[in-house]
Amino acid sequence: MQKIPVDAGFTCPNRDGTLSVGGCIYCNNMSFSRRLQSPLTLSEQIRTGIESAKRKYKVDKFFIYFQSFTNTYAPLEYLREIYQTALSFEGVVGLCIGTRPDCIDRVKLDMLGDLASKFDITIEYGLESVYDATLSQINRGHNLEVFEKTVSLTLNRKIKICTHIILGFPWETPKQWVETAKILSQYPIDFLKVHNLHVVKDTKLFEIYKKTPFTTLGVQEYLEIIIEFLENLKPEIIIQRLLSDTPSDLLVAPLWGIKNSTFLNNLLVEMGKRNSYQGKLYKNIPS
Repeated sequence: MQKIPVDAGFTCPNRDGTLSVGGCIYCNNMSFSRRLQSPLTLSEQIRTGIESAKRKYKVDKFFIYFQSFTNTYAPLEYLREIYQTALSFEGVVGLCIGTRPDCIDRVKLDMLGDLASKFDITIEYGLESVYDATLSQINRGHNLEVFEKTVSLTLNRKIKICTHIILGFPWETPKQWVETAKILSQYPIDFLKVHNLHVVKDTKLFEIYKKTPFTTLGVQEYLEIIIEFLENLKPEIIIQRLLSDTPSDLLVAPLWGIKNSTFLNNLLVEMGKRNSYQGKLYKNIPS
């Protein structure tokens, strides 16, 4: 199977003035969805993406990944229309929907639950940090409690839950990042994406970095943090990503000089040497 990323023309409530303007301080959408910035319609994007994936990966099953910005931030009927359009293509077995925990409600989840009775539906809630002070500082526009309530609201609908977290904010500590793994383990999430903080051009974080440079995580430092993070993470949570991936012409820091695949290989080798594995130190805390 292969994910087909699409841009359905959404924005975010902390960009359009509903909550704030400017978006999250680290976010330049071009850093992860540049290839989607085109005049193609949604159907054209899906058709082109499927044809490309068939040639490149020799696959015939697809997930349509609504990736750019907040993909539930629209009226119910519009969401129903675009999701059903995506699911109508031959070979499409499900959807992955990137959104914010404050941009979903019971009615939208009921609609997604109906789709989940026939297709594989994953909703990806961007959390970024479990610490409210950080969420405020990065202009996220919601707190941890909103995430907790939204996860609870999503349960029992056959919808899979993915969460997105960032490690490396300069005001947080390695101890807090390990604690993040323990906190996330208390929630009934299926998948987790972990990104190391990148300073990207044309973001508020970049402006801060230029005025007051701060240290970003180095290769070995992040490797050590990830090992300890994984050891404290509930073993049933499936890891979808462990690294950020930013085009070189937009990335300011960190400049590791190695491929992500090399880092992941080094990580697995080191974990093998240490007899380390996800969940090694995990302790189930009764709710």
